Amino acid sequence: MTDFLRVTVRNRVGWIEYDRPPVNAFHWEMLREVPEALQRHLSDPAVRVVVFASALDDHFSVGADLRVFTDMDDEGVRRWVEVCHDLVRRMRTSPKPLLAAVHGTAVGGGLEMVLHCDVRFAAGTARLGQPEIGIGFIPPVGATQALARLLGRPGALRLLYDGTLLSAEQAQAIGLVDVVVAAERLREEVQGYAEGLARKPARALAAIRRCITEGVDLPFEEGLAIEREEAVALGATADFREGLAAFLGRRPPVWSD
Repeated sequence: MTDFLRVTVRNRVGWIEYDRPPVNAFHWEMLREVPEALQRHLSDPAVRVVVFASALDDHFSVGADLRVFTDMDDEGVRRWVEVCHDLVRRMRTSPKPLLAAVHGTAVGGGLEMVLHCDVRFAAGTARLGQPEIGIGFIPPVGATQALARLLGRPGALRLLYDGTLLSAEQAQAIGLVDVVVAAERLREEVQGYAEGLARKPARALAAIRRCITEGVDLPFEEGLAIEREEAVALGATADFREGLAAFLGRRPPVWSD
């Protein structure tokens, strides 16, 4: 059971929608529900793709409920960050594709979770940013590392130094989001893209995700070693044989899963 999330499955696409009105501000209970919901989808063989979204049209998430920190000591901050980092690790090691559907405002920790998704969709009305500098803090949900990899060092520094909000179009221009669509079509567009992924061979999707996500942090030769391992493993699968036969036979493939 979740009190602050809507966790649903539709046509092999698992949705995790933040649902703590009015602005989806995270407190301890809500923060702990996210990795539990993610694990539920990752463990469900009927779910092929996972989407992070919001049940509220005006706010994706404003990140942490700052009232949580007012009486928090150093050990409390450490525990908060460790829970956040555990979620980051779980997202980055997911064998299933992770998508983001951003309605409204996505700032702070709300935006940070988006950064660890594979493809980020945003409504044209969305506003995104990392304003932590305004309270003398840094984004603690892996954003310092994710942003450097997404935007490069100068782009990441500028975004965090400025702490300003970007429009969806500005965010797309710098690579913070990948696709911008009309707000009323956002869920439909993401669902359609996710269903397309769900029709592809799961083992190959997982291999692609691992090669890219892990390999980008490694020296080139070590990344090649991961690629070699995954390619050899895929070569022994029934889906690879089916893919070859279907291509050569000029027919659609029928995947085992």
